[in-house]
Amino acid sequence: MSKVKQITAIEAAELIKDGMTVMVGGFMDNGTPEEIIDALVEREVKHLTIICNDAGWGRKKNRQTGEYEGKPLGVGKLVDHRQVKKLIASHVGLNPEFGEQYTKGVTELELVPQGTLAERIRCGGAGLGGFYTPTGVGTDVANGKETKVIGDTEYLLELPLRADVALIKGHVVDKKGNIRYIGSERNFNPLMAMAADTVIVLADKLVEAGEIGPDYVETSGIFVDYIVSKEGEE
Repeated sequence: MSKVKQITAIEAAELIKDGMTVMVGGFMDNGTPEEIIDALVEREVKHLTIICNDAGWGRKKNRQTGEYEGKPLGVGKLVDHRQVKKLIASHVGLNPEFGEQYTKGVTELELVPQGTLAERIRCGGAGLGGFYTPTGVGTDVANGKETKVIGDTEYLLELPLRADVALIKGHVVDKKGNIRYIGSERNFNPLMAMAADTVIVLADKLVEAGEIGPDYVETSGIFVDYIVSKEGEE
C-alpha cells in the first residue's frame, strides 16, 4: 500500500486536469473543501464534470441592475468562473447563476434525486453494476432508463457513478489518511472517498496516526491518496 502524501491546496489542484470528472463532498458549502476549490479557481481548470449534492451557493442577482452581487461558496465558485461543463447533482436552486448558465446552454445538468445520487456513488465505490429504485418512475427522471417490474412495483435501473478525483473534507484526519467527520460532513464525503481513482482530503485538524480511536474512523486511510492540511501543518 502506498503512503498517503501531504500536499498543499495548490498541489492538489495541479492533479486535476481540464475535462476531468470530479466529485466534491459536502452539502451546500458544509463539508466542502473550500481551500482546494479556491486553488482550482486560481488554476482556471476548465470543462469539468462535477458530481456533488448541489451547485453551491451562488451570488444574488440585483433586480434593479441585473448584476450578480456577493460571494459564491462551495461549487458555486467553479460555476461563477465557468469552469463546469456538466453538473450531476440533486438540486441547484440556491445558485441563480447556474440556472442562468443552464438555460443559456452554457452548462449541462443531470438532475438526480438525492437518495439516488448517494446510492449511485455508493455503487461506484462498491463495484456494483447498478440498482433498481422506484424513485422517479413516471417522471422525467425515467427518460431513457431501463425499467423492471418486481412484484407489483415498477423500478428504474440506476447506474453507478465514479470520478477521476474526489475532493472531500474531514473534521479530523490522521497522517495515514484515516478520517473522522462531524455532522453533515458524513453525507457524501464517505461515499465519494470510495468512488474515485484519486482521493484528496482537506483536514480541518491533522493529527498523528493512532490519535483517532478505531471506533471513530469513518473513512479508512486505504481510500485516501493525499491530505491537504487546513492548519498548514507540515
